[in-house]
Amino acid sequence: MAIRNIRYETDDILRKKSKIVDVDNNKSKILELIVDMFETLQANNGLGLAAVQVGVLKRVIVIEHDNQRYVLINPEIILQEGEQICEEGCLSFPEAFYEVKRPEHVKVKYINEDFKMTELDAHGLLAVIISHETDHLDGVLFIDKKIKE
Repeated sequence: MAIRNIRYETDDILRKKSKIVDVDNNKSKILELIVDMFETLQANNGLGLAAVQVGVLKRVIVIEHDNQRYVLINPEIILQEGEQICEEGCLSFPEAFYEVKRPEHVKVKYINEDFKMTELDAHGLLAVIISHETDHLDGVLFIDKKIKE
């Protein structure tokens, strides 16, 4: 497939809200996007990537964490608990790292790469990644949530 260009901090698309994916149409295009996103993620040594970061305003996220791959289509965080502060970076802000407050636990429902509705309980770093990437889908960037110095 293809490594796609990452959109950087000055690109207005990062502030736009992504659209719900119609999973009944264009499954092959969705799967192609997912493959490209994983290739792009790996080429840039990232943990997570939202479709908007490669210029596609669709609610799709890919994550690689603890030797597992996750595909979240139309993710919706349905539970947030606790809090943690961690240093975050972002592929769209390659030189920036900031402390951000995130939930310690999230429960997310989404459509997976097999186009089945599922849920995931995530804690720790995986909860951070899901929260960070889900924010991207709503045009919210981690710099908006950084803890003030």
